Amino acid sequence: MGSLPIEKKKWIMNAFAMSSPGHVAAGLWRHPENRSQQYHNLKYWTDLAKILDEGKFHGLFIADMLGVYDVYKGPDNIDPVLPGAAQFPISDPFPAIAAMAAVTKSLSFGITSSTTYEHPFSLARRFSTLDHLTGGRVGWNIVTSYLENAARNFGLDTQVPHDTRYAKADEYLDVSYKLWEGSWRDDAVVEDFKSRQYTVPGRVRRINHQGEWFKSAGPHTVEPSPQRTPYIFQAGTSSAGKVFATKHAEAMFLPGMEPKVIKRGVEAIRTLANEVGRDPNGIKLIAGILIIVDETDAKAQAKYDEYLSYADDDGTLALFGGWYGVDISTWGDDEDFRFAPGFPGAVQGMLEAWSAMVPGGQSVKWTKARITKELALGGPHIKAIGSASTVADQLERIVDETGIDGFNISYAISPGNFQDIIKYLLPELRRRGLFWDDYAVPGGTARENYSADEKGPRVRDDHPASKYRWRAGEDIPQYALKEKSVPVLNDNS
Repeated sequence: MGSLPIEKKKWIMNAFAMSSPGHVAAGLWRHPENRSQQYHNLKYWTDLAKILDEGKFHGLFIADMLGVYDVYKGPDNIDPVLPGAAQFPISDPFPAIAAMAAVTKSLSFGITSSTTYEHPFSLARRFSTLDHLTGGRVGWNIVTSYLENAARNFGLDTQVPHDTRYAKADEYLDVSYKLWEGSWRDDAVVEDFKSRQYTVPGRVRRINHQGEWFKSAGPHTVEPSPQRTPYIFQAGTSSAGKVFATKHAEAMFLPGMEPKVIKRGVEAIRTLANEVGRDPNGIKLIAGILIIVDETDAKAQAKYDEYLSYADDDGTLALFGGWYGVDISTWGDDEDFRFAPGFPGAVQGMLEAWSAMVPGGQSVKWTKARITKELALGGPHIKAIGSASTVADQLERIVDETGIDGFNISYAISPGNFQDIIKYLLPELRRRGLFWDDYAVPGGTARENYSADEKGPRVRDDHPASKYRWRAGEDIPQYALKEKSVPVLNDNS
């Protein structure tokens, strides 16, 4: 009797966007088929959400910035980003989420928000509100913000030091977890008409957090939402960022245009996860990618080349300056930046890695023009261009070589590129057993669908938020037994 075939891992497929005319394709707002310049129109977002929901995408992940890229041709020069709409203008991603949830059934929404410039109480309240309105389909992409301009926007002279931002973020999460998990007992809300009780006295408590950076009395003003703690995304790449992400993240985005680089990130996170007591396979690792797919390789390549004709060079180099903190305009146009004197060594190493991935990359000079072309569509992420079969082959190689769990897919034009993926690529992935036919839990929460299980909407037991949970029947949460006694709210409070 033969053995049963091994079931293949189903991939996570996220749509990657931004509440801006241009995300990682400066200038493409001008393309006649692009709608991203309608980012301030609610119908753009509801139309996009319906397309992704019907296509069974896991989620719509929305990046955000609190400033402007002003390094290129700088310092403090904002002009290069303006014509191509290089992540500017940019609006708040939160308000459109409820409207998108209203027209979809299962699509999740990952929202980027910083821990550096807002008190955790207000952000926890906003996420709980959205977790209710979306039926638990909301996630938080935690960032600490890295732009000097963002710091000045919030009244600081310069950024909070890098490692301090992560230490502050760690306490920020503790406050948030206390509010979400430990301020309302699981059975606090009863809506009992006979006893005339919406919430039972004694089952809501203050958290009275007093830490190094934050104080918050509580209680949380929003009753328990489906997930309590939203699904946690993170993308830390520094040593401090990786430690923070491994402790808190349930899904993590890994940078890189080369599988070897991504694989090193995967191995580091899996090792760290073991060290901090997390299930290494419980943290979903996702790589950024641009996918241009069509009926044939030739058609897909022609589409990509046509998109390139709309790219804005200054906008692309402004993004480069913001991402890597270097003003490339101070070097000559013919400089090979792999060897340019004074050019940051880390960026030169990155260019060497790109060379290995790009046809002919080792034999040509990496000039401004060449860097611009490589970054113009999709930024510093992998590119997959071709027919469904060609792209699926490439994605399979990447997953096999790196061990990632899926992809965060950017666009040149929206929603057109996502519609092409749904039309051409996803049927091929389903044929190969690599993508689900339907959501793991149709109509379920973000946590249930990203985890691809039916263990419920709450954080798993190995997640740090779980230790703050106030379970039914407990007088106070277990974590609070180790802290100073704090009062519950009751009729006499």
